[in-house]
Amino acid sequence: MQLLTNYAGFLAVTFLESLNATLEPYVPMLLEITFVLIGLQLLHTAWRAYSDKTNPNRIGTALFWGISGLTFLGGQFISPMLIGIMVCVMGLLSLFKQVKVGTLPVVDEEKAEERSTRMGNKIFIPVLTLGVVALIIGFTIESFNVVGIAIGAILATIIIFMVSRAKPSEFLNENSRMVQQVSTTGILPQLLAALGAVFTAAGVGDVIATLIGGVVPADSRFFGVVAYVLGMAIFTGIMGNAFAAFTVITAGIGIPFVFALGADPFVAGALAMTAGYCGTLMTPMAGNFNALPAALLRMKNEYGVIKQQIPVAIIMIVAHIALMYFFAF
Repeated sequence: MQLLTNYAGFLAVTFLESLNATLEPYVPMLLEITFVLIGLQLLHTAWRAYSDKTNPNRIGTALFWGISGLTFLGGQFISPMLIGIMVCVMGLLSLFKQVKVGTLPVVDEEKAEERSTRMGNKIFIPVLTLGVVALIIGFTIESFNVVGIAIGAILATIIIFMVSRAKPSEFLNENSRMVQQVSTTGILPQLLAALGAVFTAAGVGDVIATLIGGVVPADSRFFGVVAYVLGMAIFTGIMGNAFAAFTVITAGIGIPFVFALGADPFVAGALAMTAGYCGTLMTPMAGNFNALPAALLRMKNEYGVIKQQIPVAIIMIVAHIALMYFFAF
């Protein structure tokens, strides 16, 4: 029985390795398809914004989403200098309040209620599909890690049409609604990830690695994990977003003190990112998460939201240390 089990495991590993080798050449193409789909979504939003005569800033709004869409569509062919100029133009449009939400399609409440009753719990199927597919791909087809979420999102979209029986026009309406309501905040993850890359190129990760190397034993998995998790939480608190912290802390702590000791990058990297969100809960730098709710709720203490979140954040940091230590190795 043990022999059969070992043989089955060997066949599974061999099959997955062969599958990875076969599919790896297609990853760049799938990435490009993903970027094109995102770009088309953003260009559609730009067109809808320009067509909205009730929006006093329709030109600026259309420019913002149109430029964003072009960076996704032509990023591979546009020079880095021109991309940088385009991003600066987007920043100026946002700075001078030229990006605003116009008149969005009115939701038919009666139709929405009828559809909600008919679908029931089926509404959760697309969401779960996205997460489950991304996880399965991440654990089985390593070369597809970078496109796992995209594949999951495409499958989830197909399931949405099957479950809701929505028309394509409704899908496009909701795409425009979501993008415009999220507004300029939607590009923050990309900008902050780029900021993290700039910090890494500037050598901040090397400085952190040197500092940590004088405190953390190089061969200790536990202290490496503690440094990685705490580093993500603290640096996220300083930067205000885990995307900006991830590149720097992974380069300075994750790679030399965790990955180098045998940790699975897929597991440790995912946990490091969510550990960063623990820092988000405790910082006023995360304005959208902490300062904005306090203002909307008219709280007497502007840090009231943060105070309520700190105990939860500390518990989650401890949980992340345990999860990374026991599951990443």
